[in-house]
Amino acid sequence: MHELDGQALASTLDPQLHKACHGRLGNISWFRATWQHGGAGTGFSTWSLPDRTCGHREIPCVVKMPIGYSEYFWTKRLGLVHPDEWDEPRSLTLPTPRVLAAGFELGGYDLAWVVMERFQNPPLAMERTESSMWALFETAAEFHAAAILEKPIDTSEAKAPQDWAGLVEKGLHALRETEIQDGDRWVNALERIQPNLDQLIERWVTRDMDTWCHHDLHAHNAMRRMASPSHDPNVPGHCTLIDLALVAPGSWVEDALYMERLFWGRAEKLCNIDPLTTLAATRESIGLPVGDDSFELAQIRRVLMAASTPAFLRTEGDPVYLKAALGVLERLLPEFAG
Repeated sequence: MHELDGQALASTLDPQLHKACHGRLGNISWFRATWQHGGAGTGFSTWSLPDRTCGHREIPCVVKMPIGYSEYFWTKRLGLVHPDEWDEPRSLTLPTPRVLAAGFELGGYDLAWVVMERFQNPPLAMERTESSMWALFETAAEFHAAAILEKPIDTSEAKAPQDWAGLVEKGLHALRETEIQDGDRWVNALERIQPNLDQLIERWVTRDMDTWCHHDLHAHNAMRRMASPSHDPNVPGHCTLIDLALVAPGSWVEDALYMERLFWGRAEKLCNIDPLTTLAATRESIGLPVGDDSFELAQIRRVLMAASTPAFLRTEGDPVYLKAALGVLERLLPEFAG
């Protein structure tokens, strides 16, 4: 079967979707967002929510279909809310979007779809404050806690390990074929770490996988929920993580270091927040383990990420990022390269 364009398929199945939603879903305005990389169709609509005082009220919502299994599973399992509990405190503090309806079949197609709350506020990336960054990591810890309660870790769902040794070799080849700033320093650093790579890779690959990691944690994937009308309007709503397509088992440090690496060379954009220590603190504050060896694991992960950077010179050749990655690698060489 040929892959169908998500938006075209969504438009075709529009009547079946409305039928599956029992008349509560309003007209859908389908669009293709510039940030979307997958094939899902996305649309804005409204949902008729039962209301004790006026019978029903219309709330804004987002429709997505088709979506992958992981995104469907986690979005529905962590966010499905009974209509009568839509504005309850527990619902308003969920770490993922509240879900109105979802299914995995439509119009004879084996596909997953979801109708969920629409966020009126912009992503936390637009706030760029110390408090918003802290809120993001509080929500990341809450997500970790909610996910592990919902489903025990299944390491068979872990992402395939990176070919770190192959990436370092590819990077050395690229450095010898391309003139870049600090090229000689890069070659020297990679040649020094190469003899120790197997040991580092083995340590990383055999790490304890005790967390369902988001694996795409950044401030554009964090939204601020509007507070309930009955709450103080000056109190910001709860932070929520979106885009759960990459959720997979791992170590909690992976989410922290994913965020950290995005800002190598531009740490000021993290607003004085250190991702690793902040996520550790927010996990501990809600009773999640951090682990005695987590910070050693983080150092190993930093070495592997930094050492693989030159392999992507053609697509990630930003001089500021490259200089910062080299600084990370050279700083850790005495610890891991003798």
